[in-house]
Amino acid sequence: MRLVVKAAALAAGATGLFSRVQTPVAAGRSFSTSPSQHQASSPVWKLGRLNHVAIAVPDLEKASSFYRDVLGAQVSEAVPLPEHGVSVVFVNLGNTKMELLHPLGSDSPIAGFLQKNKAGGMHHVCIEVVDNINAAVMDLKKQKIRSLSDEAKIGAHGKPVIFLHPKDCGGVLVELEQA
Repeated sequence: MRLVVKAAALAAGATGLFSRVQTPVAAGRSFSTSPSQHQASSPVWKLGRLNHVAIAVPDLEKASSFYRDVLGAQVSEAVPLPEHGVSVVFVNLGNTKMELLHPLGSDSPIAGFLQKNKAGGMHHVCIEVVDNINAAVMDLKKQKIRSLSDEAKIGAHGKPVIFLHPKDCGGVLVELEQA
């Protein structure tokens, strides 16, 4: 019975907290519902779920320890991927994953990222393509969305991937991965 009373009290306090969050946004800041300059994906291909968020880290062991020992996540051992110029640690979050990326060599794309962002940070998001990644790439090129390579390559999960240019994706490096 005491538990029910405590839960009700907590819920009442939470209601007050969340009511502040629901304050209307000031005029001038509105969500645009106007049509995008790009068309939605064609029937030839379909966008799937968020596969992972990749974080570039200057210290792979320290970052692994944080997610494993402090947050209690399932964390893999470091996996060197010389063909991509990185060592990667996979962090399983249940509904998605994170990849902790650390450079392998000075010409790694992650080394360049860490030169500009000494503390590390979000590097890219990876979204699955359900049907056909090659059809998706061709369709995106027709829509003037640039990719960082001419064709998909095999990624860290052993599946075809391609990166889309951040200047065409709202400043975000987007990786598409065949589901």
